[in-house]
Amino acid sequence: MAGFVASAFPAPAARAQGLPLIRDTEIELLLNDYSQKIFRAAGLGTGRVTVRIVNNEAFNAFVIDGRNVFMHTGTLMQANTPNEVIGVLAHEAGHIAGGHMAALRSRIAKDQTRALLIQLLGIGAMIGGAVSGGDSGKEIGSAGQGVMMGGNELIMRGLTAERRSQESAADQAGLQYLNATQQSGRGMLATFERFAGQELFSDAHKDAFARTHPVATDRLARLRQLVESSPYFDAKDPAELQLRHDMVRAKLSGYIEPPAVVFNRYPPADTSLPARYARAIASFRRGGAGGLDDAVAAADALIRDRPNNPYFWEVKGDFLQKGGRAEAAIAPFRKALQLHNGDAPLVGVQLAQALLQTKNPAVADEAINLLRKAVQREPDNASAYNTLGQAYYDKGMMPQSELARAQGLFYFGALKQAQEFAKRAQGGLKAGSPDWVKADDIINYKPQT
Repeated sequence: MAGFVASAFPAPAARAQGLPLIRDTEIELLLNDYSQKIFRAAGLGTGRVTVRIVNNEAFNAFVIDGRNVFMHTGTLMQANTPNEVIGVLAHEAGHIAGGHMAALRSRIAKDQTRALLIQLLGIGAMIGGAVSGGDSGKEIGSAGQGVMMGGNELIMRGLTAERRSQESAADQAGLQYLNATQQSGRGMLATFERFAGQELFSDAHKDAFARTHPVATDRLARLRQLVESSPYFDAKDPAELQLRHDMVRAKLSGYIEPPAVVFNRYPPADTSLPARYARAIASFRRGGAGGLDDAVAAADALIRDRPNNPYFWEVKGDFLQKGGRAEAAIAPFRKALQLHNGDAPLVGVQLAQALLQTKNPAVADEAINLLRKAVQREPDNASAYNTLGQAYYDKGMMPQSELARAQGLFYFGALKQAQEFAKRAQGGLKAGSPDWVKADDIINYKPQT
């Protein structure tokens, strides 16, 4: 996908969970536009919280810390309107602003301690029964087991009650943010109504969103009352925003779903921009005789209609680069980056990769400049660092190449390999220089437990 790749810099929390993150400029900018007003209304500032994209077909979104919201691709594909996604983001912002994840971690830590005490009390009662012997001993032993089972049940009830309280608080906070930004809560309500009927299902048969956001009947009734009483209940998404939403859904379909499914979802009779976008991508992914040529022709047709759309140029470059025509991909990538006013790190990395793939020494410096800009804009972009390492290698700058690869491995989470490259880089760098210090930081880094 045009920029749609395995995450260049998985967040530490995401690495810990093994989440399959992806990156794409178009999707990220849309989610940023959806979220920034909400995050400001929540008091979370600008740039403090990042919305990250999880490649998963299930409808779900969640937070596991105070700096990231994780949004499934399935949510974007299944949400019919921007307002539905914005409502989900508002709810998750309510969790972050309310400190719910920290509170749950604290509660679980306390409950683990409490469970241990209950277990020890239960074991103590059973030991006491065994020592005393006789029928009374059996009764005390049974009582000990009852203490353990009953205590754990009480802990789980308490934890469940706290989760439900937090979900309700996140609803109300999210609606406050929507009202503050003059947006409807209709999308949030539609989302929770969709999953409310799964309350009695076992976890195995619930959708991911229903498992992580349990919807009690009284909670849904309260949510409906608050949404319908809002002065912005009938507010509509702007037409241009709806189009951007539909384009992202089409892009995800084109790159994620089997081509046959895409062509069925977006048949040739549908001549809308989103449908043509999805079919262009599916044509490329279908491959075979003429697949690349058909995809490039479809991208060119989109460009004729919307010559200032950077994503059409980017996707054309992506087709050509992945189709083995790196030199031909350079011009479309350059045009896409120009239309982004030079501020699109993922496009810059793709352009640099295409330049390096030509094996032309004359373009190595341009690639290095693009990659340096990318890591300045995104200091933890592992893919940019790895490509920068290749660019330095091509120029024979071995210490710089090994440092860049060390940084790429570090941000990818491969600490041991990163430290090995950093040690090799440090041997060729001037002691005390900025690059030497960067290598030293990686060598001496100790992960937090």
